[in-house]
Amino acid sequence: CAEPHFTSPAAMASESKVAGPRVGHKAPDWEGDAVVGGKFVRMSSKQFRGRYSLLLFYPLDFTFVCPTELCAFNDRLHEFKALDCDVIACSVDSKFSHLAWTQTPRTKGGLGPMELPLLSDITKSIATSYGVLVDS
Repeated sequence: CAEPHFTSPAAMASESKVAGPRVGHKAPDWEGDAVVGGKFVRMSSKQFRGRYSLLLFYPLDFTFVCPTELCAFNDRLHEFKALDCDVIACSVDSKFSHLAWTQTPRTKGGLGPMELPLLSDITKSIATSYGVLVDS
């Protein structure tokens, strides 16, 4: 394993070629396919206008980096909904990879059934517009 590399937010901002959204400014619009409850659904930021929403990014499906966090968000989704906050998870994987990951049991490295939308950003346009894409 390589040593982890940590960069301060200030250094990341100065190194970034694409500025992400800023507090007090409109978030970038996005549109894409997602897996919700085992089905493919077309989603857009426009459907969340006027509501609180949490768009979270994770690196890749079928890695052991994020499944526990995604499962925790899914398991507590009702708490966010009680606060009128929608939660959407996004990665650069395809909708087909998302579906396969949700069809794989948690005990076998998958997520199992999820209500948390898994948004596909296969073109990397969403991650780029939010300034979270690391090209390496």
